[in-house]
Amino acid sequence: MELRVSSSTMKRQAPPDDAVAAFASSLRGPLLRPDSPGYDEARKVQNGMIDRRPALIVRCRGNADVISAVNFAREHGLLLSVRGGGHNVAGNAVNDGGLVIDLSEMRGVHADPRRRVVRVQGGATWADVDRETQIYGLATPSGVVSTTGVAGLTLHGGFGHLRRKHGLSIDNLLSVDIVTADGQLRTASAAENSDLYWAVRGAGSNFGVVTSLEFQLHPVGPTVVLCGVFYALADAPKVLRQWRSLIQTIPDEFTPIAIFWSIPEGFPPEVVGTPIIATAGVYNGPVEEGMKVVQPFREMATPVLDLSGPTPFTGVQSAFDPFFPKGLLCYWKSTYLNELGDDLIDALCDLAESRPSPRTTMDIWPMAGAAERVGPTDTAFGNRPPYMVAFESTWTDPSQNDANIAWARDGYASMQRFAATGCYLNFPGFGEEKDLARAAYGPNFDRLVSVKTKYDPENLFRMNVNIPPRA
Repeated sequence: MELRVSSSTMKRQAPPDDAVAAFASSLRGPLLRPDSPGYDEARKVQNGMIDRRPALIVRCRGNADVISAVNFAREHGLLLSVRGGGHNVAGNAVNDGGLVIDLSEMRGVHADPRRRVVRVQGGATWADVDRETQIYGLATPSGVVSTTGVAGLTLHGGFGHLRRKHGLSIDNLLSVDIVTADGQLRTASAAENSDLYWAVRGAGSNFGVVTSLEFQLHPVGPTVVLCGVFYALADAPKVLRQWRSLIQTIPDEFTPIAIFWSIPEGFPPEVVGTPIIATAGVYNGPVEEGMKVVQPFREMATPVLDLSGPTPFTGVQSAFDPFFPKGLLCYWKSTYLNELGDDLIDALCDLAESRPSPRTTMDIWPMAGAAERVGPTDTAFGNRPPYMVAFESTWTDPSQNDANIAWARDGYASMQRFAATGCYLNFPGFGEEKDLARAAYGPNFDRLVSVKTKYDPENLFRMNVNIPPRA
């Protein structure tokens, strides 16, 4: 068995077989080795580019298993990864030769409609949460693909369809249970371990294994108004200029997004493959009022397709699921913008025309309303400029890896003349840029280093966009 140590300065050998056997006997969940049934499926994550082979995978069935796994990794100097929903496109949920803590069997969700809170285990997906909260007509801000893991999305921000009214996922996070590098299970909230609570809201993967999360719930649905208008890409320069003006006047109940894409299979055959700009969004409020709000977005040119209308909230949440199945090849980058000037709009339209893959999307996310009103030091997620642009290269043919990665990197680089500081760390590419964490966290970085030094002085949790502890 080859087990990789977590630091080049550590000279430990792989743990002996009897230590591994004792570790396995201490667990309630299974310990998978490369020859174990189910190992190959357990090491797969959403991004088909990631093909890593851990020496051990612990399929945890409770906090005690997580504690045992953290202690074993620390005591034997093992490279450690944490897998929640497995949706992380950078692939940090798995590693080569080390230990993976897999939370995929910890998917419990308990909603309390009286207190309007929900407690979610660390392996749950947003579909698991919506299923339990929507029976009460409640929801918390999440992502836009329901198969995404709750913990992974939340701990680095959480952009979704409710952000203008209710903020990001981290803005609704009331507490977490987290196993830190010393093997202690801690609760972090405003009242308990408040420094850790501040840090996990934006940099959570650096501080431990989050085994459960508690969120504030809000009245949402069960029916919302979907804005889903597809315009031909040739109309994009005109459409985006109108969209830029319209989103300055909308109420917080409506959260918009603009998406460059090519219409995929599953839509009317006569439009499949058409390059488009979509003006999309969700209105959470009275249907009649919502239809009035979205109407101007339906009249900016002649639509190729218009899907707008009253829609179940769970339908909106899962609408993109069929187009992002497990195993697609992905490389996603992002950058922040202070404004959408005419030159920038034209540059984005040119980039959309040059996409190597029709599956690739390029999205413009306004950061307005509640998401923008949080102070820059209130959470570790400090950068909240007016817009985020994501370059989501997605393709199927491995021979096209270089072309698709290059397109996203070139798009990211071309935006830097317009960009604000930092990026959204759920879309970090492979985290290859120097000082990416410092740029992303800005003035909060040094404070994060202090919290990291307190709770993880040996940098056990390093499979991430890393915040190194002080020496």
